[in-house]
Amino acid sequence: MTTTFESQRAALADVVAIPVTPFAEDGTVDQDAHRALLRRLLDAGVTTLTPNGNTGEYYALTPEERRLVTELTLDEVRDRAAVLVGVGHDVPTAVASARHAAELGAVMIMVHQPVHPYVSQSGWVDYHRAIASAVPGLGVVPYIRNAQLPGARLAELADHCPNVVGVKYAVPDATRFAAFARDAGLDRFVWVAGLAEPYAPSYFSAGATGFTSGLVNVAPAVSLNMIEALRAGDYPAAMKVWEQIRRFEELRAANGSADNVTVVKEALASLGLCRRDVRPPSRTLPEGERAEVAAIAAGWSA
Repeated sequence: MTTTFESQRAALADVVAIPVTPFAEDGTVDQDAHRALLRRLLDAGVTTLTPNGNTGEYYALTPEERRLVTELTLDEVRDRAAVLVGVGHDVPTAVASARHAAELGAVMIMVHQPVHPYVSQSGWVDYHRAIASAVPGLGVVPYIRNAQLPGARLAELADHCPNVVGVKYAVPDATRFAAFARDAGLDRFVWVAGLAEPYAPSYFSAGATGFTSGLVNVAPAVSLNMIEALRAGDYPAAMKVWEQIRRFEELRAANGSADNVTVVKEALASLGLCRRDVRPPSRTLPEGERAEVAAIAAGWSA
C-alpha cells in the first residue's frame, strides 16, 4: 500500500514550533527544564514540534546531545503532537539521525540546509535523495535557505522520493517564494513559511499553510492567534498580531539574526522558565538590553 502521509501533511499546515534547548548551570542540556518547556507548548495547544531546529541551537549541540534532545522530545510528547526531527551535517550522520528518529516514533524529519560552501543544484538533490531514501516511511521536509535553488529541483527530488511532502522555505523574498512554489508544484507540497511570524502573512497570501516559530516558546497563544487569523483569511487580524510581535522579532533579526535564539531565551529567563544561557557563536544579551525583552514577554503573559 502506498503511504500518503496525510497526517504529516496536516501537521505541517500549522504552527511548527522550534523548541529551545535549555542549558543547566554546568553547561549541559537541562533535561527537566526541557521537558517542562515542551509540556508548556503541548498544554497550550501546539501540535507540531521540531527538536534540533536552529532555535534549538542545532549546530552548537554535540551528536550525543542531538540524540538526547530527540529522545527527550519524543518521550515527553508521545501521542500529543507530531514530531519533526531536525537532521543534517554529512549524509551518514543525517541518515543515522533520521533512522534514530524513526526508531523512537517520529513521523517526519526536517533536513537542514546544507552548510557546505560548495552546493550544486544537482548535489542538493543527491544529498536530500540519499537521506529521504533511507527512511521511506518518514515524511521529509527540506529546509530551503538557498535563493539560487529553482523549484524544478525540488520537483525532481520528489519524483524520486515521494516521502518529500513539505517544504520549510526560508528565503526572505515573498515574490521568489511564490514563483518557487508554483515551479515545484503548489499543491504537491505543504508550504511552511520558514521565517516565522514576520513573514507568515505575505507567504500565506502566496500559498503557505503553516509557519515555523521560535516566539511560540515564549507566547504560544500569540502564535496560535496568528495561524487562526491566517486560516480564516483574516489578514487584518493577522497583521494585528504582526504588530504585536514586531519589536520582539526585530530584536531577533538585528545584525544578521545574531540574537535570534538569545532573545527567545532571554524572554524565557525573564519569565523564570529556563536560564538565558546560549552557546557560542551566539551570546547572551547585554544587561542593558534585557529589560526591553522582559517587558515584551511580561505584556504577553499578562
